[in-house]
Amino acid sequence: MKNDYLIVSTRILPACYEKVLETRRLLESGAAKDVSAAVKQTGISRSTYYKYKDDIFSPDAGGVIRKAVLSLLLTHEVGVLSAVLGELSTAGASVLTISQSLPIRGSASVMLTLDIARLTCTIEQAIGRLRAVEGVDAATLMTVE
Repeated sequence: MKNDYLIVSTRILPACYEKVLETRRLLESGAAKDVSAAVKQTGISRSTYYKYKDDIFSPDAGGVIRKAVLSLLLTHEVGVLSAVLGELSTAGASVLTISQSLPIRGSASVMLTLDIARLTCTIEQAIGRLRAVEGVDAATLMTVE
């Protein structure tokens, strides 16, 4: 499956990418009343902001990335899903939807949609914690929004 996301150091990116993030922060916080005022403060053009605003996100920006979809493969044993949900709750994630397949050969596929706005760690760390739960055979981040 093709992945459309990369994690790249800002050191190698054009400065306008960080300025798009700063413009968004100004708008969301109310520090700028509209896009024109925000781009004037950050020194980018309106066209630059509109070109990139829907495609640039900071991985630690809880206000920007609010939902994540995870795919899990769980052993069909009592308490495994409960342990997964407990771990997510401890990490600050809130479950929005759960979709589980019927167990086949002792494993069930589970898709979770999470609200990660209050996550107390990175999404990668949360997935690492899930992988450590006994009975979790696989945990994959499908998408974030």
